[in-house]
Amino acid sequence: MRSMRVRAMGVALLAMSVLSCGPGPDEGVIRLWTDDFEIRVTADIMPPRALERITYTVVVRDKKTQEPIADGEGRIFATNSDRKSTYNGFRYGPEVGTYRTTITFVTAGEWALGIQFRRDSTQVLQRTLDWRQQVRNEVAPGS
Repeated sequence: MRSMRVRAMGVALLAMSVLSCGPGPDEGVIRLWTDDFEIRVTADIMPPRALERITYTVVVRDKKTQEPIADGEGRIFATNSDRKSTYNGFRYGPEVGTYRTTITFVTAGEWALGIQFRRDSTQVLQRTLDWRQQVRNEVAPGS
């Protein structure tokens, strides 16, 4: 009887350890906040390469109610140590509270990125803290 319990416990521990080895549910998600918003950002290519168009998906929720923010306005921007900059506005949809935008990094290296967002044009843009993103070298033509 005792050996069955020990064996069952061993099987349970093995199953838990196997399940915990996989990627977490927020793998690759950058979580940001402003005074009123919770923002989750994912990129279609991680880490991005220079001179490639990278699509960012941005999900915005109200910080207090967790309701998705529909039809808001926002933008993403990035600057590197050489003062090269890039930015783009958000396109809304099709999922509620979801926005998309594209950015092309002109050089490889470390870039500082940030987001500004507001519910509508009558509100002030709220800015997240910047995050750092490593951008890989571009792919040579024909390779």
